[in-house]
Amino acid sequence: MNRTIVVTGTDTDVGKTVFAAGLAAALDAKYWKPVQAGLEDGSDAARVAALGVPEAHILPEAYRLTTPCSPHRAAELDSVAIDPARLVLPEVEGPLVVEGAGGALVPITCELLYADLFAQWRAPVVVVARTALGTINHSLLTIEALRKRGVPIIGMAFVGEAQEDSEATICAIGKVARLGRLPLLDPLDADSLAAAFADNFDLGAFA
Repeated sequence: MNRTIVVTGTDTDVGKTVFAAGLAAALDAKYWKPVQAGLEDGSDAARVAALGVPEAHILPEAYRLTTPCSPHRAAELDSVAIDPARLVLPEVEGPLVVEGAGGALVPITCELLYADLFAQWRAPVVVVARTALGTINHSLLTIEALRKRGVPIIGMAFVGEAQEDSEATICAIGKVARLGRLPLLDPLDADSLAAAFADNFDLGAFA
């Protein structure tokens, strides 16, 4: 398999990084977070490494910004000008998993949203959504925004406790594949994530 898969979310803190780590490890893929905003609690790349992705498979971010907020604002606070030309997909051997920041409409600059960047990349996207209250609205809005830009959607990956009606409703109305659901893991580590990912997702859906 030699394919780029973009992982985006319906919101921040929906489990996107954990899912991206599980997917990258399962596919033996490279991992790339183009813009890291927020360094005090560690980076997403460091978390992905702790969750089973070899450090040699983790590509350096194009931008590392201090404040945990939207990249456009974090860049302003760091007096950094984000150049979209630096956000071209890296060429790698084998599959590549790319993680966005927050939701699909988070601004990278005042003129460029993540969804716009995904459209430029022409790479398929997995939408990660928590199963908590409000997920139907957030998920369908995300699907609509991506489709409006012509971004191909592989399907929905849910994180949290099972909510059969919400998960089925999103995929039926949004006309997207239901890829699976990653339960909340305690402890959350490389071994528990690998086992849960294997139990809940069919890698053939990402091929």
